[in-house]
Amino acid sequence: MYREKPFTHYLQEMRVRVLRITIAVGIVTALSMTLSIKTFEINSYKVPLPYPDPLNNIAIQVMFNMRENLLPKNVTLIQVAPGQAFFAQIYVAALLGIILTMPVIVRELAAFVGPGLYQQEKTIIRKTTSISIGLFAIGCLFSYFLVIPYVLDFLYRYGETIGISTFFDISEFVPFIMQFMIAFGLSYQLPIIMWAATVSGIVESSFWRNNIRYVIIILVIFGAIITPDGSGVSMWFVTGPMLLLYILGILFIERKFQSVSKKLT
Repeated sequence: MYREKPFTHYLQEMRVRVLRITIAVGIVTALSMTLSIKTFEINSYKVPLPYPDPLNNIAIQVMFNMRENLLPKNVTLIQVAPGQAFFAQIYVAALLGIILTMPVIVRELAAFVGPGLYQQEKTIIRKTTSISIGLFAIGCLFSYFLVIPYVLDFLYRYGETIGISTFFDISEFVPFIMQFMIAFGLSYQLPIIMWAATVSGIVESSFWRNNIRYVIIILVIFGAIITPDGSGVSMWFVTGPMLLLYILGILFIERKFQSVSKKLT
């Protein structure tokens, strides 16, 4: 006979899984602040390998690449108080820890909620996990290489028109970049949300096409909120791809359900 587990059992299991996630993130964060990626020549091949170097660690190398690739040439990155660069380094290392341990986080969360799901819901999670991570990565890369450089260049172009020196506080620069990338990564989850909501029966497959006019308004507002320059141009770097993903999601869902209905008939 099935006996429901006490609530304290779930609390204990959740504590264990959160502890595992915390340890994994902590280890990667610590390694990001103690190891450096250096290129070694092995048998005439240049191979990048980790090497102990706290003063030029992975987090610092990531910050250096951000400065070189994203800041306009006329903008100087500064710290206005002692320790700002160090704490920005910790911030980057912690985010690297979260990103690189994402498979562990997903595995632990899936193992925790798995016993309470139906088989169909477990199947949906398994199918969407890898696609979701891929779309998140695409959104982050799109924002890093296309959107953020344009936004920073546009924002600081005004300084040149009145002949002032332009600076960017490092304690604001790093969170600005990371938050922008995370916002884009999350926005690219739209097709996954649409497909999961339809397959699970929350909405009908025709819901997305019937409400496209309202979705466009919502996406435009969302794009205006997360882009800080107010030009209306960078907003479409967010809204445009999301509209494309929404349309592709509609076509995929309708095609999928049409094929299912044909098999049933």
